[in-house]
Amino acid sequence: MNGSIDTYPLNVRFVKLYFTLALEADCQLPMHKASAIRGGIGEMLLRANCIRNRDCENCDFYDECIVQRTMYSKFEKKPEFVTNGESVGYVINCRNSETEFKEGDEISFTLTLFGRTIVYFNQYIQALYALGRSGLGGSRARFTIKSVRNSFRKDIIDGANIYMGEYRISTIGDYVKSRMRDFEDGLPREIVFSTPLSVKHRGEVITTFDPEAVIKATQRRLYILNCFENNDVEDFYRSEPGSMELRTGRIATASIPRFSFRKQSKMVFKGIYGSAEIENFDEELLPLLLAGELMHIGKNTSFGFGEIRLKK
Repeated sequence: MNGSIDTYPLNVRFVKLYFTLALEADCQLPMHKASAIRGGIGEMLLRANCIRNRDCENCDFYDECIVQRTMYSKFEKKPEFVTNGESVGYVINCRNSETEFKEGDEISFTLTLFGRTIVYFNQYIQALYALGRSGLGGSRARFTIKSVRNSFRKDIIDGANIYMGEYRISTIGDYVKSRMRDFEDGLPREIVFSTPLSVKHRGEVITTFDPEAVIKATQRRLYILNCFENNDVEDFYRSEPGSMELRTGRIATASIPRFSFRKQSKMVFKGIYGSAEIENFDEELLPLLLAGELMHIGKNTSFGFGEIRLKK
C-alpha cells in the first residue's frame, strides 16, 4: 500500500518542538492554554520589538517587523483567496485542560514551525522566557522553561544549555512516510478531531464532520503552506484528491474566548470536536490526511484548532 504519496506536494519544511514548563507557584490557568500561550508570546514580542506604538497599519517598518515575521507570516506567493494576514507559519497545541495547578506542576505543549518561520526559533524562546517572568493567563502564573525537545525527544534546551545540533528540520513528506508505516496492514477506520475544527464549506460553518469539507480543508491547508514556501502547486489545488464517507460518533461544540492584545478586543473562537468512523475510504487520500495530522486544518490553526488523527 503506497497511497500515491509522490503525487502530493509534501516538500514543506517544519520543526516540531516539545516544551515543558514548570510553574513557580499555585495558580489557576484557562482550560484552553494554546490561546493563552500564543497571545502571551505575541505580547512579549510586541513589548520587546515594537517601535511604532503598535500602529501596525501605518508603520513604516512593517515589512521589517520581527513580530510580523514570526506571528503573522508573510507569503512568498499569496493565495488569491487570502485577503489579509494569516498566522500560517506555526501551530501551538496544548492538550492539558486542567485549571488548578500547584507549585512545581508541569505543563507541556508543542510548537510546530513551518517554512521560513523556522529561522525565528530564538525569537520564540526569548518571548516565552519573558512570558515566564511576566506570567501566563489572567492569574499571571510565572514559570520556567524546563526543557525543549525535538521530534525525536532529544533535548534542544536543557536548563541553561542549548544544543542547536538537535534542531532537526524535516519535511511534511518525512512525517507522512513515517506515519504510513502504521497503515501497511490496513486502512484507517476512524478519524479523531482532538481540538475544535472550524471550517466553512459551501458558505456555511460546518456543524458535523462533513467528509468533503474535511478533505477540502486539508487540501487548502497544504496548498497554503506550499504557497508560504513559494512552491508552485496550482495543479494540486485544482485537483480532486479522493473521497470517503464519515459516520459521526461523538461530537461536541466548543466556544473559546480570547483577548487580542494587538487589537485590544475580545473574540470567541468556535468549532466542533469528537470522532467519526470512516467508510469507503479512498486509499489515495491517506497521504493527504496524514499530512493534516501535522499541519492541523481549518481556521485558527495557530491556536491549536483543527488537530486530526487517523486510527485503525
